[in-house]
Amino acid sequence: MIRRKIRRSSGNHERWLVSYADFITLLFAFFVVLYASAQVDQRKVGRLALAIQVAFQELGVFPASTTEIPLHSNEPMPFSTVQAIENAKHDAELGRIASSPAGTPDAVSEEANLSALQSELQEALAHEIALRAVALHRESDGLVISLREFGFFDSGSFSVRKSALPVLDRIASILALRTCPLRIEGHTDNVPIHTPQVATNWELSTARATELVRLLIQRYGFAPDRLSAAGFAEFHPIASNLTPQGRAQNRRVDLVILSMRASTVSGNPRSKSTKPSAAIY
Repeated sequence: MIRRKIRRSSGNHERWLVSYADFITLLFAFFVVLYASAQVDQRKVGRLALAIQVAFQELGVFPASTTEIPLHSNEPMPFSTVQAIENAKHDAELGRIASSPAGTPDAVSEEANLSALQSELQEALAHEIALRAVALHRESDGLVISLREFGFFDSGSFSVRKSALPVLDRIASILALRTCPLRIEGHTDNVPIHTPQVATNWELSTARATELVRLLIQRYGFAPDRLSAAGFAEFHPIASNLTPQGRAQNRRVDLVILSMRASTVSGNPRSKSTKPSAAIY
């Protein structure tokens, strides 16, 4: 009986020794893993741990407040904050953070407003457009109302004809409802002019532009800071100066209804020529 007990005890001791060896092996492996994990990026390890923790919290395993445990003892920043920062950095690296493109809602809205304004002006000025005393077209700067000389000015004069005032009344009544800035441009053909009132084409084109600005302020009550005037003489032709018809088109005053993009550039004349121009603002 005693010998049986010894054998049983011996067997149990051998089984215990085997289990102890396994435990030592597992403990050694555990420390190896800990050492290896200490060599990797602690931010990634911490982020992974907190991601798992957040997942358990969302399953209701423990309260949400525990998700605010710092990511690292040396960097007390919650996982949610770090993730937002990492996402922003990632998006910036991919070039996804950029200025507003031309297709943004503001740009689309402005384009719709200009198109609606163009339609309204075309309807109000249909008679003058048919007579070719007025032309209406779009350019990169905005919408252009072109007033031809023969409908608004006597040759060599910068005073607006009284017969043209009803047309200006219609234009002003429409533009007065808007707040968009306006640039008034005077243009001539290339035939030199010299009269008692003006000595050069530049002076004539500038005087006509400023006269129209004066009318918009004094007659129609436009705010002066909405308006600018420029005289370009013969240097921005829209037709050939070799024919009377072409020269007649070039003698004009343009009301440029500026888009918001164009109005942010101070004194931004339309780039039709590299020649110098005289301008006043």
